[in-house]
Amino acid sequence: MTKHNLDKKILRCQVAASTRIMNAEGLIDYSGHISARLPENYGFLIQSFDDSRATVSPEELLICDFDANVIEGPPNKAPPREIFIHTEIYKKRSDVWAIGHFHPETATMFTLVEDRPLIPVKNHAARWSEGIPTHLDPGHVNSVEKGEALAETLGRCHAALIRAHGVVVTAETVPGLLVDSIHFEENAQTLFRAASLGEVKGLSSAEMAGFKNRFNRDAHIRKLWKYYCSRGEETGYLAQEWELKLLEEN
Repeated sequence: MTKHNLDKKILRCQVAASTRIMNAEGLIDYSGHISARLPENYGFLIQSFDDSRATVSPEELLICDFDANVIEGPPNKAPPREIFIHTEIYKKRSDVWAIGHFHPETATMFTLVEDRPLIPVKNHAARWSEGIPTHLDPGHVNSVEKGEALAETLGRCHAALIRAHGVVVTAETVPGLLVDSIHFEENAQTLFRAASLGEVKGLSSAEMAGFKNRFNRDAHIRKLWKYYCSRGEETGYLAQEWELKLLEEN
């Protein structure tokens, strides 16, 4: 097997595993989707509109091009209607290799209240020190134009809220995306609970810069990826035969 095909096989397993893990963690339910840019920019992997997020498998994933056309995959399968979230961000952001769109309840609440922005309060939320912009159109991102508008809102940030709808998170790898997505909702839940105690003191720019200077992101991703995959295998919602090693380990 060539390295290109091995990488593609691993990415298929990572996307399917991350989708099932996020379903088990309550981040993705009957909707939401994860994508992964393929090596050599040969389109991206994404699940179909119909397949269950709880049981999606690596072989069911579609390969789509950046014009939202299916170029490989099971017959009669269509991509999610909000595929344009993925196509338009990938076009604008060469640094992004994985994208997640989901609908976490707590984070989304912060788009509904005046003068109560979602700010970094937990240390791992230093990932969003550049800001968490809010896209004001709550509708489905189901066209190129709507995808372009969302990508413009995201800018160079690593996450954006969509008003009364959900979130978009971007990362450099699928395991990184999983970890960031979990931390994103953790941060929102902590902020929500802390606000009930009194005035919240968010992380300062200096605190976030200091954390990031001392933080080993790669090691943290490896640790959490191993934890969530092991738990998924033990619980039975991840197949033990899936190739879930990180790419750099092969």
